[in-house]
Amino acid sequence: MPGLFSNAAARAALRSAHASLADLTAAVGVSGLAATLSSPGLMSVIDQHAAGVRDSLNADTRPLTPILLAAYAEGVRDAAFQHGWVSPEGDIDWTESDWVLRRLLAVCMLARTLPAPN
Repeated sequence: MPGLFSNAAARAALRSAHASLADLTAAVGVSGLAATLSSPGLMSVIDQHAAGVRDSLNADTRPLTPILLAAYAEGVRDAAFQHGWVSPEGDIDWTESDWVLRRLLAVCMLARTLPAPN
């Protein structure tokens, strides 16, 4: 029966990753992705961040997955908090956003390219 339990753990990890990415999208992705539609400059910056995320995750040799993206975003947030970063309250001014917010928005953008959860 070990296969049954490992499959259950994998499904739980995948559900957790999807939930984490949904929370991230609600926090920064919705407003950020809307802001990129009206700002080609911001879109270019976010595209560059997305390329950096893909490079960090070796996406050229293995496919992006919700688990990889969620873990990456959590790592970015954890490191930022350890260095004194404070998550913004309320609406985000994307013209004044910092590296952390832009990197997290890039994760949201990449997450949109993944297949929807079943």
